[in-house]
Amino acid sequence: MPKIKTHQGTAKRIKITKSGKMKRRQAMQAHKLTKKSSARKRRLGRPADVARADESRMRRLLGK
Repeated sequence: MPKIKTHQGTAKRIKITKSGKMKRRQAMQAHKLTKKSSARKRRLGRPADVARADESRMRRLLGK
């Protein structure tokens, strides 16, 4: 069987921490920012964890 290729779109968007958790960037921060509060924009800037339900799918895409 050939090796499974890494899905490059996923590889660019998701980072795996030393403990094995997966981090991703949050959406809703590219445009139309005037109606969003400073606190909300600040919160959106922080990375978020990938949901546990999606982790196995992401690992498969990353070839891990």
